[in-house]
Formats: sequence, structure tokens, C-alpha cells
Amino acid sequence: MKKAIINTFNQYIKKTKYKIIPEDYYKGLISIISIKMNNPEFKGQTKSKLNNKYISLYVEKILTNNLHIYLKKNKKNLTKIINKILSSAKKRYKYNKYKEFLKKKKIYNVNILPSKLYDCSNDDPNKCELYLVEGDSAAGTAKQARDNKYQAILPLKGKIINVVKTLDYKILANEEIKNIFMALGIYFNNNLDINITKLRYKKIIIMTDADVDGSHISTLLLTLFYKYIKVLIEKGYVYIAIPPLYLIKINSKEYYVWDKIEKDNIIKKNINKKIYIQRYKGLGEMNAIQLWDTTMNPEKRVLKRITINNKINVNNLIYILMGDNVKIRKQFITKYAMTANLRDL
Repeated sequence: MKKAIINTFNQYIKKTKYKIIPEDYYKGLISIISIKMNNPEFKGQTKSKLNNKYISLYVEKILTNNLHIYLKKNKKNLTKIINKILSSAKKRYKYNKYKEFLKKKKIYNVNILPSKLYDCSNDDPNKCELYLVEGDSAAGTAKQARDNKYQAILPLKGKIINVVKTLDYKILANEEIKNIFMALGIYFNNNLDINITKLRYKKIIIMTDADVDGSHISTLLLTLFYKYIKVLIEKGYVYIAIPPLYLIKINSKEYYVWDKIEKDNIIKKNINKKIYIQRYKGLGEMNAIQLWDTTMNPEKRVLKRITINNKINVNNLIYILMGDNVKIRKQFITKYAMTANLRDL
């Protein structure tokens, strides 16, 4: 039976980079073979195996013929079965690479902190915050602005890789992702489960520029957290910092403004006064005092806690926006580009 299944589907499966083994063909398969025959011969005293070899050939021939007939009539099911076989091979390949990678201890040591980390002096995770900051320039300003008793800064070099499109073992070899995991104190058990018992910060704040690139970096980071360390989101430890978009100066007064409506209202109220408006394109444009006052001071800052209200919707959305299916992503963008607020989904 197994031989018939393997030989039949081999004819339909194209070449793949993932080595397919017999278990990939019939993993999860439940089957019953009922045979009536004269003079059965069994192997051994336990009679656990039928010894009449011609029966094996007969079963293989019957099943092969009927499988071909069935698959020609049911092409949709053929596609589903082939996808299942390939999916099994791919998952096994990724899992083995992942295990091999971790066994070689190439990922990181949980007791070593990344050299780029500007750590805080407090070691109580309940009181400590980690800012994931876009670029060395903004990180340098954040380092000067922070309260180093409980605020740590980890600069990120550009955009991290899209974890939805990358194999696990390559993701964990990525320098920026390794630095994030090392800084957080996250490691993997022998069975490859995430372990957060040594988590060093219970407030993880993504702080990027208030522009398209900054939003993209935030999305890539949230995708990483969702796919690998969802537990941190579920526990309410992950936040996005919302820096102001504008600085408005009217005479000796300064106003930090977070949206265009508020900016327009201030201008209308002071229409006859001399007004200076600065649009913050990046965190690096603020000095340390401004960054502290607007984005890092717990008494004044605006933070959005990341939550998962509907796991199915979030999962679908992430794979639409970050996955390989360009057609579906284009349809989504075309439909929602003018109205979607992804931060609220």
C-alpha cells in the first residue's frame, strides 16, 4: 500500500529542494486493507506479518490503478494532497535545520548581552523598559534622553528581515534578531519552545520615526514578536511609542502636536500671531530634552499597547501583508488603502 502511494504521487510531484521521505506521503493517513485469500502464510509465531509475497504485488497493482483513476477525476484533491506532502517535507526540513542550528549553539548565550545595548542599572524586569530604536543616530539621542536607572536602549540597524518569508534557522542567525533576543534574555528549550523565564524587561517599546519607513520597521518587529514570542504580546509587554509629528512655537510658547487636526486647530486659534512649525520627520531631529519630554517621559509620553483581539483576523492580516502572495496583498491595499488604520486592527 505504501509503495503504491509513493510511486503514484511521485509521478505528480515536481522537483523540490526539500527531500521527501516516505513518511511525508502517508503522514496522518488512516487506512484499512481487507484481504480474503486461501492458504495464508505468516511470518514467525506471532503471525504479525503475511508472508505470501504475491499478495503485496497484487495490492500494489490494484491500489495504483485505482489511485490514478481517482486522481484524474478529482484534480482538486490531487492538488491538496500534493501540497500536504510538500508541506510535511518543508516543515521537517525547517525543523531539522532549526535543531541542528541550536545544537551547534550558534544562536546566542542568554547570559551575554549584545555589545550595542545601552543597558539600565536596575535589574528588576517589572521596573525596566527596553526601547528598540531605529538607527544609531536616534539611539544616541535616546541614550542621552533616557533615565538610565530603568530605561535601556537597543539600536537597530535599518530594517530587520521579514520573518514570514524566511526559514527559522536563517531568522535566528540574523544579527539584529539575535541582538533583540539576547537583550530580552529569551532562549529556547531543547524541544525548541520559547523560554521567557529570564526575561529582562516587561515593557518593550518600539520607537521608530513617524514616517513610512518607521511604520514598516514597526510592522517587521511586530511580525517577529507575533510569530516567535507571541506570549510577550499576550502578556501586554509590547508597546509602540508615538512621537509627536510637529513642534509649534507661538511667541515664547511651545506646543508638541501628535496629529494634523490638532495642528490646524492651534493655527486657527492663533491666526494673527507669528507661528513657527517644525515637522519631525525622524527621532534624530529632536534633541535629548525634546525626546525625553515627548516620547520617553512616563508622565507625558504616548504609548500604544499591542494586543490581539481576534487571533484569526490578525494571523490572516499578517500573512496577507507580509507573505508571498502578491496578488492578495495588492487586492487588500487597493481596497483599504484610503481607510485602513492597521494599528487598530
